[in-house]
Amino acid sequence: MKPQAAQSPPTMITLIFATALSVLSLNMFLPSLPGIAAGFQADYGLVNLSIGGFLAISAVMQILIGPLSDRFGRRPLLLWSLVVFTLASIGAALSQSIWVFLGFRLLQSAVVVGSVVPRAAVRDMYDTQEAARRLGSVTMAMALAPMLAPMCGGLLDIAFGWRAVFWFYTLLGALVLLLVWGDFGETHHRRAPTIMAQMRRYPLLFSSRRFWGYSFCMAFSVGGFFCFITGAPLVAKVWFSMNSAQVGLGIGVITGGFMVGNLVSTRLLSRLSLLSLILCGRLSALLGPLAGLMAFHAGQGSVVTFFGAAVAVGFGNGLTMANASTGLMSVRPELAGSAAGLSGALGVGIGAIMTTVTGMVVRPETAPFAVLGIMLAASALAMLSALYVAFVDAREAAAAARS
Repeated sequence: MKPQAAQSPPTMITLIFATALSVLSLNMFLPSLPGIAAGFQADYGLVNLSIGGFLAISAVMQILIGPLSDRFGRRPLLLWSLVVFTLASIGAALSQSIWVFLGFRLLQSAVVVGSVVPRAAVRDMYDTQEAARRLGSVTMAMALAPMLAPMCGGLLDIAFGWRAVFWFYTLLGALVLLLVWGDFGETHHRRAPTIMAQMRRYPLLFSSRRFWGYSFCMAFSVGGFFCFITGAPLVAKVWFSMNSAQVGLGIGVITGGFMVGNLVSTRLLSRLSLLSLILCGRLSALLGPLAGLMAFHAGQGSVVTFFGAAVAVGFGNGLTMANASTGLMSVRPELAGSAAGLSGALGVGIGAIMTTVTGMVVRPETAPFAVLGIMLAASALAMLSALYVAFVDAREAAAAARS
């Protein structure tokens, strides 16, 4: 029997798997970076372009993905991105030189559509409060993927070598492609008739100070995570003598905190505002790295203090991400795709910068200090962005009261 294309809106399971694959594409192969460098006899810094370059191209793509999904719909973009990702995974697994590998690795960035379209689809289907709950459930569930993925990638690397990770990407891409084909009907029906008509709406979004406040809060929150996953392997290996599977588990613990934060956020949404939960999350993300730095400066640094600081950041991000995402997409609901894409591009761009800075700054002898210090700086900037949104809200409320 010929499989039927989906006509109804997607279920939460489909949204979860599409989003999770976009996260897996970043961090499952991280424990294999030393093996890839050795296999191609390439410099570790060059191999690290598979992260930084991936993030940079993802940032550019998201600027385009959001408007295109607002104009042409969510479904076709997601389907095409999964086809490109699956084929690029095959190419990376078969590559025989570092440059061919990097080329196919950068093509894998097409899967970033999976981090934009599902968020916009949730906002298409639900009002602000319900969208925040649904996004919280999606992000909490998909947090399992990045928590387990580095450990899984590490085990595949130990058992079969780094290429096995990219064959696994191929399998996952094909399975999610079939799932989206059968269970992701179009959700966006208020489309502009032309690209030019669509573009004329953008100043309404770009001129919103609240949109930029939420976006920078999300971007710096994600930036702290990127800093951790870039620097943690070196800290784990040099300071704590951990193997690749243990490194994968260590990298995954930050998403354990993220899951708990998401669960708490979902339970408290009926009692607290989006912004109140975001501010609580930013406070947790500040206190974790600060406590970790103090412990290392006092000579009490350990595996527990280093990864414990990351858990606090993950918990804070769990309170922040779904609520900030809902806030920025609610500024102009008819431009939810553009808002999700632009904010995602900003997050990936800042993440790429912070990844590069971390790679340049982190040295074996000072690795935990550098990693925790950059995480603390990112958390502070995210807090300032959230406070800016609070300032805008207070100012607008005061102006409304005077009038």
